[in-house]
Amino acid sequence: MKALVFTDLGVVKIQDVPDVVAGEGDAIITVDRAGICGSELHGISTPGFRVPPLIMGHEVVGHTSDGRRVAINPLTSCGECDLCLLGKTQLCRSRSLIGIHKSGGFAERVGVPQGSLHELPDDLDFDRAALIEPLANAVHAWSLAGDPKGLRVGVLGCGPIGLACVEMARFAGAASVAATDLAESRRVVAEKVGADVVGEALEGEFDVIFDAVGGAATHQSSVEHLISGGTTVWLGLGSPNPGFDAMSVVRFEKNVRGSFAYSDEEFVKAIDIAPSLDLSWSTTYPLDRGVEIFTALMNGDTTPIKALLQP
Repeated sequence: MKALVFTDLGVVKIQDVPDVVAGEGDAIITVDRAGICGSELHGISTPGFRVPPLIMGHEVVGHTSDGRRVAINPLTSCGECDLCLLGKTQLCRSRSLIGIHKSGGFAERVGVPQGSLHELPDDLDFDRAALIEPLANAVHAWSLAGDPKGLRVGVLGCGPIGLACVEMARFAGAASVAATDLAESRRVVAEKVGADVVGEALEGEFDVIFDAVGGAATHQSSVEHLISGGTTVWLGLGSPNPGFDAMSVVRFEKNVRGSFAYSDEEFVKAIDIAPSLDLSWSTTYPLDRGVEIFTALMNGDTTPIKALLQP
């Protein structure tokens, strides 16, 4: 089968690879869309969790051999450790992710555990369904923020995770939503999907701030613009540099929460609410253009906001 393969640091190639063989308890899914994630764009440039040669792709929707349309929860947990028993399966001590620890969805087919499959609503097309995984991250972040319905929300970064946070905040009843990005084209989309105010930087004070960039400057902004006792949730992986004023956190009892992924229940919630959201900010390309699109995004291109590959 055809696949987009991470072959060396900073390099992906279209290759013919052996077809998928299902393991015990696995299903073979024909891939209809696979989203390119910012973590992959950063991850292949430096040694880390992803080891070449590897078929990446953890944002996957497709169909089963009997024609069922499904989304794949890419995170597998043991179900037995203390964290899993507490319902924090995304923090499982032996968690694994398709596209990192085993072959993912940048291919014509992918093998996944049967328990990772979730059927899609009939009124959700594959282009929008492919954004369920980023949306699940926003669902989880909203929960970590304490379900802040009726409060003032700020969102730093209008990439896929940031836009998902904007849509989640609007859907869940935030009093107001302000979103920032350096790219005007992304600010326009943020306003279209529900942001009341957009700009290059936050102005004023917020009850909750979602940092979907994760750089030192946005870390600092997320703390500076937070009301006393407020909560900022960090979803971005831009830099390990914390960048914020720790004394401010202590003196004004500000809360800084990290958000890695989501529980299976939150993934299902993302599927349930997806038909009610806009989710129109993706662009679909044939898998054969994967090298071109992936490389352009890796080198800093901000268009498209979310690229989907279609085998």
